[in-house]
Amino acid sequence: MQRRFECVQRRKPAGGLPVLLALAALACMTIGGANDARSETIADALRKAYFNNPDINQQRAAVRASDENIPKTRAGYLPTITAEADAGLQDFDLQSSGRGGGPTGNVSTRPRGAGVTVNQNLWNGNRTINGVRQAESGVMAAREQLRFTEQNVLLDGVTHYMDVLRDTAILSLDRNNVDVLTEQLRQTNDRFTVGEVTRTDVAQAQASLAGAQAVALSAQSNLQTSIANYRQTIGEEPKNLAPVMPLSRPLPKSLPAAISIAYVEHPGITAALHGVDVAALNVKINEGALYPTLGLTGNVAQRYDLNNVPGTRGVTASVVGQLTIPIYEGGAVYAGTRQAKEQLGQQELQVDLQRNRVRAAVVSAWGATQASTGVIRSSRAQVAAAEVALAGVREEAKVGQRTTLDVLNAQQTLLNARVQLVSAEHDQVVNTYSLLSSVGRLSTANLGIALAQYDPKVHFDQVKNKWFGLRTPDGR
Repeated sequence: MQRRFECVQRRKPAGGLPVLLALAALACMTIGGANDARSETIADALRKAYFNNPDINQQRAAVRASDENIPKTRAGYLPTITAEADAGLQDFDLQSSGRGGGPTGNVSTRPRGAGVTVNQNLWNGNRTINGVRQAESGVMAAREQLRFTEQNVLLDGVTHYMDVLRDTAILSLDRNNVDVLTEQLRQTNDRFTVGEVTRTDVAQAQASLAGAQAVALSAQSNLQTSIANYRQTIGEEPKNLAPVMPLSRPLPKSLPAAISIAYVEHPGITAALHGVDVAALNVKINEGALYPTLGLTGNVAQRYDLNNVPGTRGVTASVVGQLTIPIYEGGAVYAGTRQAKEQLGQQELQVDLQRNRVRAAVVSAWGATQASTGVIRSSRAQVAAAEVALAGVREEAKVGQRTTLDVLNAQQTLLNARVQLVSAEHDQVVNTYSLLSSVGRLSTANLGIALAQYDPKVHFDQVKNKWFGLRTPDGR
């Protein structure tokens, strides 16, 4: 089935053509097959991305995997229990030597037994407690990385949504331009026939039409690319996309306020700070290997045919405390500790680097957002002026005061102005969402999108005290 494009056309209201053209262009709908009566809003698209986007879902899986580090490290508090069993066959042949002899005979026994050994760590240089804290910090870092991924996907969703609207509108404008230039060429040929214009005028009209057709084909290719990007992020083909208004209420009131919010709430910064905690605890874990360890071992076993005596049996039980004091480990522990300290310093520098990146993104997004209003105002004025100029040039051309080239140039100027206005309205919407993302507040909750939020704490609570079992909470 071939994809076709439809655009809602409206009558020109008095004094409102520039605004009308921009809104009508953004109301263009991409459809495949039959029309859907209900337009898809940006909230609908972002809701689909939130649940279906593979980038978000794989990061959620990464968070669930990091949750399992909690019971892994807490295992250091719990005993390890092993069972042993053995069985054998032993033949003892007793022979006498010398005069007078002695007892002789053959004795067969089946020495066997079974036992249980319990090992309990009592103290290991606080490596277990620090390992648990490190795992908890790793979980928090993974959750912030998930929030970062969600932000990026939502921003990509908004961008691709607006790209489809923009490119659909531009394609409509370009096709309309082809129709206008086709009519212009027809009129020029008629005037050439009656001797009002020269062959040069006809050639100019033909050249403009050919160029417009090439531009329309390029616009169609750009739209196909935007549709592919939309499907990659949202998970479905775009159908009947509704226009989007730029954000206003959730945005910070000033640039300093935006930077302050970003330093506290941006997931890239908070994830890096949790990374500092992970690195600091890794230093303590490495240092803990230099401390003594204290453990307790209990064993109980039952043996049969003891000392090659058939029919005998005995039970043994023991409890042994063991203190191990490291003296020298070949330098590996010292090197590991120094390495961990350097990694801690590297992570602290990473926090500074992330802050600088976030600040630059906030300043850039703030500037682009502030400029958007002025750009749109200028673009609308440009469209209005270009429309007046085109109408005047056409009237002057009828009486011979303007050439065909003048009309074609005026037509191209108006087209460029309309395309610029459509792009400006696209950029204004994307810039406001980018600003919200740069401060770390782009989320379905802040956008007011009604959906069941994914809560990573649910899986965390399900596995943090799980002592045994191979199946995950979702049944795998």
